[in-house]
Amino acid sequence: MSEIIALTTDRLIIRDLNEDDLDFIHVIHSHPEVQKYATLDIPESIDESKDYLRKYMEQQHHNPRKEYGFCVSLVNQEPIGLIGLSNGLNKFKNAELWFKLHPKYWGKGYITEAAVLVLKFGFEKLLLHRIEAGVATENIASIRVLEKIGMQKEGMRRKILPIRGEWKDNFHYAVLEDDLVWEDI
Repeated sequence: MSEIIALTTDRLIIRDLNEDDLDFIHVIHSHPEVQKYATLDIPESIDESKDYLRKYMEQQHHNPRKEYGFCVSLVNQEPIGLIGLSNGLNKFKNAELWFKLHPKYWGKGYITEAAVLVLKFGFEKLLLHRIEAGVATENIASIRVLEKIGMQKEGMRRKILPIRGEWKDNFHYAVLEDDLVWEDI
């Protein structure tokens, strides 16, 4: 098993998902506001949430991992969101960043703070060259987060996201290892 990952700031703990996160995962994925722009449907049962969690927990036994799924919690251990990296092929040294935050915590800078930490992890520990993110063109809050953390819009992909029976456009963002000066974020 590879080492369990825990990243921290003064306000947050970003750590590998574990079995205790099942109820929170189910709650956050069942929240219509959180899932509004997600391609993952609202789970029909807790079993779907178990399958989701199992995928990330199984990856903790792989070296190298293809998927990193983290729980974002306040320093008091209260879970507030999920964030992760999905790695591409090793030779390309890239990954896709994703995140979601419970609406109760929106507008407080938590996901921006967590995303900066995950970018640092990706570039410094995983030695990635490029981290990408896709976002529905209507998802203004997530677009703001991506731009705050130094990602640049590279283009738009038309009608690529299947969301609740509709095809949605997607902005493509990316940041390269040498784009960022951490003090500026």
